[in-house]
Amino acid sequence: MFRWITFALILCSPLRAAEFSIATFSADVTVPIGHGMMGGLWKSKTVVDPLFAKGVVLTGGEKPVVFVSVDWCEIRNEAFDRWREALAEALSTTRERVLVSAIHQHEAPVADLEAQRILERLKLEGSVCDMKFHEQAVQRVVHAAKKAVKNKRPITHIGMGQAKVEKIASNRRYVLPDGKISFGRGSASGRNVLAANAPEGIIDPWLKTISFWNGEKPIAALSGYATHPMSYYRTGEVSADFPGMARAKRQKDTPGCLQIYFSGASGNVTAGKYNTGVRANRLLLADRLYEGMQSAWENTKRQPLQQINFRNAEMRLKPRNHSGFTEKDFKAKLVTGGNHWHQCLAAMGLSWRQRCERGQPVDVPVIDLGPAQLLLLPGESYVEYQLAAQKMRPDSFVLVAGYGEGGAGYIPTEKHWEEKDGNLGDWCWVHPGAEKVMLKAIRKGLAPR
Repeated sequence: MFRWITFALILCSPLRAAEFSIATFSADVTVPIGHGMMGGLWKSKTVVDPLFAKGVVLTGGEKPVVFVSVDWCEIRNEAFDRWREALAEALSTTRERVLVSAIHQHEAPVADLEAQRILERLKLEGSVCDMKFHEQAVQRVVHAAKKAVKNKRPITHIGMGQAKVEKIASNRRYVLPDGKISFGRGSASGRNVLAANAPEGIIDPWLKTISFWNGEKPIAALSGYATHPMSYYRTGEVSADFPGMARAKRQKDTPGCLQIYFSGASGNVTAGKYNTGVRANRLLLADRLYEGMQSAWENTKRQPLQQINFRNAEMRLKPRNHSGFTEKDFKAKLVTGGNHWHQCLAAMGLSWRQRCERGQPVDVPVIDLGPAQLLLLPGESYVEYQLAAQKMRPDSFVLVAGYGEGGAGYIPTEKHWEEKDGNLGDWCWVHPGAEKVMLKAIRKGLAPR
């Protein structure tokens, strides 16, 4: 009788070593020379360092869940679905359980398949992405993930650590000496002394890391920090920028543990206060980010992994209907001889509008690991959404990834509309009112069950 009770307890125990497992993967997704960068504003000329997609497959829950971080600027609309569907089919899971996050470097591509089709159908000069290359990149990632799953490893513990990052992030918004508000603090301040001297503003200073362990052995570390990941750009030099450099340096520290970095919700956060844009600053910013990643690792506390749950909140964001953003306005720019960049923007705007009109919701997925949650937000969500998510679960370790479904572009709060945030002039395709919808979806996704 005693043996049967012992056997039953072992079967029911959440701490069985083989109950949960992880597969780690990495694939090269570097664009070819001549590919559109940041949505087609310029073309790639040389490769300074390769672009990667790095991810994990977690099993032991109801179905496998996947997280992959990509060294691309954005993955939008049908392209975003293609990544998720291809990985879901390969890994026997569902589309919403595949979390795809672009790191958002600007010396990198934007993928929007329907936008590219629009441009090609009209035989226009603008080019958002190479669809053949896009599918090749997706298949490379699928192949790497399928291969990794064949060698998945048990995980017994998760680790959680965080550290403040010094002198990188600053909010685009700052107050001028005359009391007026400026939103002009971009990724590099250049000679803008006022932007450099103004306070950091609203940011999330913490870099957070969730790690997965098999006993005493770390297997993967997922680190997120909320800032635009650019030091300088518009050179045509393909690069993963300072996050890629920091990640590579951390990888050398932990050869047996895959280092995955992603950008948090940072649509309105840049390095502008601390970055003049000179080339030497890329290494400087990389070292500061590396120090944050290293400190978060040193501060990590482990505990047994008892669950890998998944929740998803669907939401519908309204397409923007301001002047310049209607279907009629977009089509007026899609003409032969027009500005090629305006063509690309219009095609991406139409692609998003068509997605919304089809009634397809935006997923806000959460991987719930018990004491920690990994939340993916769409587009260039402003940092206020990340801070709000953390306040919703003050008892928990909430790690937020941004730049999921990229079709929305900037997702500001209502306050930013009221203050006339100048960054919303072109890369924002959602109408005012998104804040309430976003917060409701975040709350639903994070709600413990």
